[in-house]
Amino acid sequence: MPATSTSVTIDNIIAQLEAIITESIATNNRVGYFAALYHRVTVRIKEGIANKEFENNERMELFDVLFAQRYLDAWAEWKQGKQPTTSWKIAFEAAERKKDIVLQHLLLGMNAHINLDLGIAAVATMNDNNIDGIKNDFDKINSILASLVNKVEDCLVKVNPLMKLLSLHRFNFDELLVQFSIDLARKGAWDFATALCGKTGADYNACIASRDAKIAELAANLVKPDSWLLRFTVRLIYWYETKNVGKNIADLQS
Repeated sequence: MPATSTSVTIDNIIAQLEAIITESIATNNRVGYFAALYHRVTVRIKEGIANKEFENNERMELFDVLFAQRYLDAWAEWKQGKQPTTSWKIAFEAAERKKDIVLQHLLLGMNAHINLDLGIAAVATMNDNNIDGIKNDFDKINSILASLVNKVEDCLVKVNPLMKLLSLHRFNFDELLVQFSIDLARKGAWDFATALCGKTGADYNACIASRDAKIAELAANLVKPDSWLLRFTVRLIYWYETKNVGKNIADLQS
């Protein structure tokens, strides 16, 4: 099991996310889409800790740092030509394609990070202590992550006016896709954490690998939805979406 002590702070994490965003805007790298959205979440969690919104605010900072580090490490591995978890591999591969819409990039990042990384970070934070001790704060951070739904919808309107039209006509395909990922995360992330807790060595790694394989299947469906209606909607959204990647990332961050 990974060590839980770290000298990294939330401010360090925010700075690293801002560096990814700045580089992505300069190079038109779609990986910046998720980084911009995740930056919002991390800032919100920092504010929550400062306002003592959590049951154990000192522990929550460790939790948030370990959680964010999973994403930052995966991105570093990918840049170095190494293999991150399959869930992140699919997300980073998508960032190199031109015809996936912004929503798909956001959801692929959320899928890997919430559905896989969140449970791992929770177990690492408790470091073999009773996992139930972090349940209340786990639910709190999950609620903050779920608030991404509204943030995603607001951001998408900035990069694609068609999204506003779809919402006005109550089609809400964007919300349907977001809920597809968020619902699974809220139902499965804690179960995964409890299943992983107490495992060590090969059993620990096997549990993560099994979960990663399941989440990678979901990622594949986010790239190419089974539903012909969703596939059609994705194509329709693509044609109306702003193709300036750097501007889109900046809009998502603002």
